[in-house]
Amino acid sequence: MSHMLEAFNSLAAGPIPDYTPTVPKTLKTPTGKVLGWTAGIGLAMAVLGGLSGWACVAIGHNSERGGLAARGKQAIVWSLVSGMGIGVTSGLVMAFYNMTQG
Repeated sequence: MSHMLEAFNSLAAGPIPDYTPTVPKTLKTPTGKVLGWTAGIGLAMAVLGGLSGWACVAIGHNSERGGLAARGKQAIVWSLVSGMGIGVTSGLVMAFYNMTQG
């Protein structure tokens, strides 16, 4: 039992001790700002799409508009797909950046 408490305490203190995440110097240029804003706006739009999809599902199920609920479910799925696409794309950009650094 004490091992579990120690594990929980170490996770609560921080899973990676003495680590501060930083952006590489090359990505701090205006190109990095554009990429950051693009990813941020894209993720925000994906969240808004998911929220509006849930609203359409709620309205469609509580009224006699089955088509609205179906479109809301599609919006939820596509907002998840777009969020995953943005995440994969940013991971690929970082992987290619790290490959160029020797």
